[in-house]
Amino acid sequence: MTEPARVPVLNIANVLTMSRLVLVPVFLLALFAGSGHDTQWRLAAFAVFVVASVTDHVDGNLARKYGLITDFGKIADPIADKALTGAALVGLSILGDLAWWVTVVIAVREIGVTLLRFWVIRHGVIPASRGGKAKTLVQIFAIGFYVLPLPGWGQLVAQATMGLAVLLTVVTGVDYVVRAVRLRARGKRAVAGA
Repeated sequence: MTEPARVPVLNIANVLTMSRLVLVPVFLLALFAGSGHDTQWRLAAFAVFVVASVTDHVDGNLARKYGLITDFGKIADPIADKALTGAALVGLSILGDLAWWVTVVIAVREIGVTLLRFWVIRHGVIPASRGGKAKTLVQIFAIGFYVLPLPGWGQLVAQATMGLAVLLTVVTGVDYVVRAVRLRARGKRAVAGA
């Protein structure tokens, strides 16, 4: 019987994930250029943000379609997401476009979930849930609306979308805590029963 081939860590899905991390400083440079409220630079920042966000969708699809799922990807992908959204939220708050409490709530959840993943890593990997993916998608749309230089009605759309993003952030954060505790308990039981 032959063993299944190991998936190399250096594959197209993981390269796309890492490219998202590389685009974070490029996005921030465009966001803060021209005093942070120049229309052309905001459009450039939006374009970089969209490209970086699309890599999140593409890398996951490639990993699933071609069997390129690795433990590295399971960990690096959400970290790249958090780096992009976190940088955008902090940048928007520094510019005065987004309330700091929104950034803090989202940042605390994202850092907490990352720490939970490392807390249970010896018992298993907690992959992104459907709720977590929906949260990321809504956050991306909300941030995109805030980055774009929109008229007054657009700001209402941005605020409503960000409100939904904050709600999903909190709900899915609680879900990750429950999943982490269960995974750790299962791991301890397995060790005790061995």
